[in-house]
Amino acid sequence: MPRTTLFTVDVQWGDCDPADIVFFPNFSRWMDAASLHFFRSCGLPRWRELEDTRGIVGTPLVEINTRFFKPATYGDRLEVHTHIAEWKAKVFVQVHQVRRGGELLCEGREVRAFVQRVDGRLKAIPVPEDIQAMCS
Repeated sequence: MPRTTLFTVDVQWGDCDPADIVFFPNFSRWMDAASLHFFRSCGLPRWRELEDTRGIVGTPLVEINTRFFKPATYGDRLEVHTHIAEWKAKVFVQVHQVRRGGELLCEGREVRAFVQRVDGRLKAIPVPEDIQAMCS
């Protein structure tokens, strides 16, 4: 079983559209926050510190896929369960399951890469082995 973290979200009125359901981009925002929470929970320092010490700027998205199963609304307490499903040479696949209680509302699959600045641009680097070990 892969290491899984839990990030909690309380749905606010402003997160909802006129139909009183969560506006879909908010799920992406919460999954992005859950991604950062995952790395911090694994013991990684803040990205700024990693950039200062190792040149690693962060883990930007390379690809994203989201499937919605049920809506959420104002007042719901959501749980984002996050784990890394696959490690590759320069990218990893992170999966987020958004739940209300035990009910699956949404699942996001993200492909991310560790990057450094090279000549003013971001460039993917091999997944650092020590970070992979910390997060597995």
